[in-house]
Amino acid sequence: MSNIAGKAYAMNVITPIRWYMGWLNKLIFRITLKKPTSLKGLITLSLIHYAGWVIIDRNQFPHVDKSQPKENLHYSYMLFFSNFNGSWDQYVDSFTFAIPSGLDLFWKWNVRCPKSVPLTPFHSYIQHNQIQTDHYYNAYPLAAANDVKAARNLKAELMAFDRKWSGAPVEQFQKQYHALLRTLQHDLGDMRPTPIISLATQAKKD
Repeated sequence: MSNIAGKAYAMNVITPIRWYMGWLNKLIFRITLKKPTSLKGLITLSLIHYAGWVIIDRNQFPHVDKSQPKENLHYSYMLFFSNFNGSWDQYVDSFTFAIPSGLDLFWKWNVRCPKSVPLTPFHSYIQHNQIQTDHYYNAYPLAAANDVKAARNLKAELMAFDRKWSGAPVEQFQKQYHALLRTLQHDLGDMRPTPIISLATQAKKD
């Protein structure tokens, strides 16, 4: 699938929103940015690389040429785009359990959007409105978000270790190096493709 690169998955969801309620959704976004308590649960989701919401009013779609007929759209549209590690099901479920009230608030005025719980109707809604990614580039396809964070920490610790112990006697260097490895063992992960989570997920991917 073109929206999968190694461990990472790119999601794009476009949902219609009643044009006269677009301003209210924008206001909700602004309030959330100033006081993001409804998104607090996202901090615990280390599988997310990025997530963003954008509302395009029905008269804001670009025209590539003056001769292009202007659309008479009945709806504005909300774009949700995200990059994450793991399977589609894992991500949507994690998002739902982390910020159910936030999801309900953000999609409240979207046409025919069910609540995030129960899961099955919300899954169907997202699947119906998801747009397949034509091209998805990931600089580190075999690295999860936690792998990248671990690599940054590992590099910083190794640089600091080199500055402090590079000129030490062999015995002392080895002792300190082993101590460093014990400290950083949780950052010494192995980058490889994500294992099969379930046969159903694998069949869906195939």
